[in-house]
Amino acid sequence: MTRIDHLNIGFIGAGRLGKTLARLCSNRGLRVGAIASRNADHARELAALINDCSSLSAQQVADACDLIFITTPDQAIQTTADAITWRPGSLVVHCSGATEVEVLHKAATDGAFIGGFHPLQTFADPDAAMQSLPGCTITIEAQEARLNETLVTIAEHLNCRVNRLPPGARARYHAAAGYASQFINVLLREAAVIWSSWGGTERDAIHALMPLVRGTLASIEQLGPVAGMPGPVSRGDAGSVAKHVKALAENQPDLLPLYSLLCQETVSMALESGRINPEHAAQLRALLSQSAAPGHRNPT
Repeated sequence: MTRIDHLNIGFIGAGRLGKTLARLCSNRGLRVGAIASRNADHARELAALINDCSSLSAQQVADACDLIFITTPDQAIQTTADAITWRPGSLVVHCSGATEVEVLHKAATDGAFIGGFHPLQTFADPDAAMQSLPGCTITIEAQEARLNETLVTIAEHLNCRVNRLPPGARARYHAAAGYASQFINVLLREAAVIWSSWGGTERDAIHALMPLVRGTLASIEQLGPVAGMPGPVSRGDAGSVAKHVKALAENQPDLLPLYSLLCQETVSMALESGRINPEHAAQLRALLSQSAAPGHRNPT
């Protein structure tokens, strides 16, 4: 196994991701020696949380460290990499999900080895992410063998699973991740809007629905998304779906297009599972097609 305890690790970018990953690496016994950020105060604040860590310029981090994580916002990764003269043999990695590793071409031209290291987790709250990052999946892309082995070893040292990604697949990978992150926010926001129609608050809705979400996720984890799917469509219950359509049409017609689209996909999954037959599917699709006219809700 590749040794990682001897590496001097640096971070360029002291935002939510950098703050989480740098502290977790340090807490797990890795040497995090330097932090840089466009905002020098942020770099100093993060460095102060880590033993024997210095706040430096981006070029100084590149000069001093063996492995450099670029944890800037996506749009700043290439600009950051292009502005630095990299040491041959150093390891330069960005932590974006959607950005191709090729944006680090300046580092590669200088003789560094480049790659991607993307934790599949949310970082809105760095303190919460410190607790949730162990156990998650880290997607690694690195063509050079030593860098690949190093990143895999670090991921495993952080108690994370490893997903390897080939060149050119990052946008698809990141889109897939969106279904399990921000799209859940959309769905629960829609549910909260419906909840408000009888005077409930968003907080009421989230408090009531989160146990249901957790139960659904547990079923998916155990059985998969098709076999673990609940709800009236999965039972061929056209009567309940008709009630949903009628209630939304009367009270919040602008929610109907998304409801109908999601139900149509659910029909296909229910057919795949064998829990409904083609006749049930045709009945449900006919009902839903009547409510699928485009709509739009202005944000409030």
